[in-house]
Amino acid sequence: MNKEDRVIMHFRDLFNKMVWLNKSKMEKSLKGHTPSEVHCMEYIQKHEDSNVTKLAEAFYMTRSAISKITKKLIDKGLIENYQKPDNLKEIYYRLTEQGKIIFNIHEDLHREFRERDKAVFEQITEEQLDLMLTFMDRYSRHLDAEIKKLDADGPSSE
Repeated sequence: MNKEDRVIMHFRDLFNKMVWLNKSKMEKSLKGHTPSEVHCMEYIQKHEDSNVTKLAEAFYMTRSAISKITKKLIDKGLIENYQKPDNLKEIYYRLTEQGKIIFNIHEDLHREFRERDKAVFEQITEEQLDLMLTFMDRYSRHLDAEIKKLDADGPSSE
């Protein structure tokens, strides 16, 4: 196996291990909320004027899939929609007080997981981190370009 294949395999393996390690605690602490719902709420809280289009782009999902998630979140009382006085056509989302509680639980869990993994990051130099970030940014931009090519080839399936 060449080094490029090993890097991809290690990324997948690393991601899968993190998901497996975090899953039980996440499910217990965020019972009744799917990962998609929680990550949607996280995005809404961290990005002003979130709407269906922005959420769909951020999660590489269709607008109709995001609409279903946001409807569930509204029905659960976790988000609410709003409009701006100067743009009554567009619908935006924000967390309710109940949604902020779930968001804060999620954030606390991430802090706990970062603390658990801190020992690894303490052994990495700033230069090594910069190299990893540079690689990931470059790879991400490449994948973004590939996604744009697919989008340009035809209508997305919604």
